[in-house]
Amino acid sequence: MSSALISHSTVPGVLKRLGLDGPLLAGLLLIMAFGLYVLYSAGGQSLERVYAQAIRLGVGLVLMVIVAQFHPHQIRQLTPLGYGFGVILLIGVLLVGVESKGAQRWLQVPGLPKFQPSELVKILVPMMIALWVSQHRLPVRIPVVLVGLIFVAIPVGLIARQPDLGTSLLVAASGIFVILLAGIQWRWIAGAGVLGAISLPLLWMNMHAYQQQRVLTFLDPESDPLGAGWNIIQSKTAIGSGGIFGKGWQAGSQAQLDFLPESHTDFIIAVLAEELGMLGVLILLALYLFVIARCLILASRAGTTWGRLLSGALTLTFFVYIFVNIGMVSGILPVVGVPLPLFSYGGTSAVTLLVSFGLIMAAQREQIRQRPPSRA
Repeated sequence: MSSALISHSTVPGVLKRLGLDGPLLAGLLLIMAFGLYVLYSAGGQSLERVYAQAIRLGVGLVLMVIVAQFHPHQIRQLTPLGYGFGVILLIGVLLVGVESKGAQRWLQVPGLPKFQPSELVKILVPMMIALWVSQHRLPVRIPVVLVGLIFVAIPVGLIARQPDLGTSLLVAASGIFVILLAGIQWRWIAGAGVLGAISLPLLWMNMHAYQQQRVLTFLDPESDPLGAGWNIIQSKTAIGSGGIFGKGWQAGSQAQLDFLPESHTDFIIAVLAEELGMLGVLILLALYLFVIARCLILASRAGTTWGRLLSGALTLTFFVYIFVNIGMVSGILPVVGVPLPLFSYGGTSAVTLLVSFGLIMAAQREQIRQRPPSRA
């Protein structure tokens, strides 16, 4: 009994010394374990694929712990260098990147696995914007906003040329979230919204043919049921056929009979819905909600403007990941190739997300200095 009490009291102490938040870590581990469980069925009962994903998640967890050890001052000092390095990597993708499925989004460095620099930029952009904004008075003024938008536009433009519309929009959102959290007048937000609506025709004209087809398929999937509309039709069929409790693990027809493409990556939640039903989806959403709520609590506790802005923006970006993936799989958003965070099969995305959680934990290391109480 005494050993149990010792171990029970030791675990929180170890986590605290490592700068880790116990509830957040527990939520992340549950999501990843649930994802590996579903991945075995969605990936054709391939233990090799499950082991590969587990190794990637393990690497991400190690990096998360390492990042959490850094003092925020050290992170701020490294941010401009990291941002510049990320931009250089994106330029390298356009010059010598690896092409796959008509897109040039990856880099292959000898001795290292193929990786996608745009995933790394998803955290470097909000880091850079948070550093820039926190150096000025809040609420932010228009000149500060404009410079911040330039920092966002450079990597977004490079990613859009790969082409990767989905990732470029997520990177843009991650930077803009920082500016919104820093405080900006509603009339400027409304003006930006009107300007964005006016520029939609220009955006449409500059989209690639397959991107335009995705939008048209979103509006009317039945127009090409055996071509561009196939994925979303099969996905909605899988979700609807699962009912409340599902057909059972490894018993879903859409994934097991290969009707559902990309079942282990972008469309993995359709497999979850078919095999474990609405109940399984609700459990996953509850875990996501817990992680988001915990991150927002940590963001509010950060002792500096930089820490609050960065933590809040990273949390909102994580939410957008979830919303976009579930939205495209269920047919309420166009298919843009965004994985379900920490659940879909994939390496670079999972690692960078876990690093972002390490940054949120690291932000807690810097607290506001309180004045000592005055003596009577």
